[in-house]
Amino acid sequence: MRVVLAEDLFLLRDGLVRLLEAYGFEIAAAVESGPELTAALAELEPDVAVVDVRLPPTHTDEGLQCALRARRERPGLPVLVLSQHVEQLYARELLADGSGGVGYLLKDRVFDADQFVDAVRRVAAGGTAMDPQVIQQLLARREAAEPLAGLTPREREVLELMAQGRSNAAIAGQLVVTERAIAKHTSNIFSKLGLEVSDDDNRRVLAVLAHLDQGGRRAR
Repeated sequence: MRVVLAEDLFLLRDGLVRLLEAYGFEIAAAVESGPELTAALAELEPDVAVVDVRLPPTHTDEGLQCALRARRERPGLPVLVLSQHVEQLYARELLADGSGGVGYLLKDRVFDADQFVDAVRRVAAGGTAMDPQVIQQLLARREAAEPLAGLTPREREVLELMAQGRSNAAIAGQLVVTERAIAKHTSNIFSKLGLEVSDDDNRRVLAVLAHLDQGGRRAR
């Protein structure tokens, strides 16, 4: 599995390269700036990109903007954002296009190698890997608006776990209820959000986030 990695801090970049190589990944490129990332994604066509949000030359949201441009040019490009910050506007845009694997992890909340490697593999395979705090911040902007306000507390809890990429079975295990109960909650959520129910866990998460993003734009 070929990875393009973008991180401006040398020690962290070198550590990530060594970690991924130890788990069998091929590092196609490890770059430190936005222009280098743009070139690497265009030329190398990796299986997944692992991208820090803030890269030179702007040190603002350069990495995330590069990832968005790359996905417009190559729809479905799997992107895992690894950052200290939640850039809500661009994060919502990244999640809302509904194609390809996507993830957003906060650096200080990645607690072990297996957790990080599992996230990279999941995103590369077309899935989602979302830090719960990222999801909470994205959903908070819609908390007071319809139709999200129509969800029950339990449905909101299920929705948040869905957005983390959890399957119905995994959600049932965490909430200590039956999988049938979760299936009923999921059906209610999609009905209230006006979305067609899908058995594809990853597509349904992206569809929910896309719907919330469009609703948020209408409310502004």
